[in-house]
Amino acid sequence: MPAAESYPDDLKYHPEHDWARIEGEEAVLGITWFAQDALGELVHFEAPQAGATVSKDEAYGEVESVKAVSDVVSPLSGEVLEVNQKAADEPETVNEDPYGEGWLLRIRMSDPAEVDALLDATAYRAHVAEQ
Repeated sequence: MPAAESYPDDLKYHPEHDWARIEGEEAVLGITWFAQDALGELVHFEAPQAGATVSKDEAYGEVESVKAVSDVVSPLSGEVLEVNQKAADEPETVNEDPYGEGWLLRIRMSDPAEVDALLDATAYRAHVAEQ
């Protein structure tokens, strides 16, 4: 069952509908409720390999739904430490729990100052309302 609309206050958001949970020098990344809702039921997640580098504002993978294929944009730069294998094996997990079990990557940030450029939950909600 799809998750209810939410934008947790403890996350930072990218205007392209990606989120980051900051954990010290690491960050967990995923797509927002808005993104998974717009895409519909996800059927595939094409992820980078652990050890790869992702760059802020650039695509690092794709999510495919029954409606479309969409790039996943990294809200921060860094080295991929872990890919959520559950999201790769069972992409519908992203629809069911986009901020919990449906996370996509864990990275070690190469420039923690990039966090300052991301939106907080209030600003992201305003951004979504304009869509």
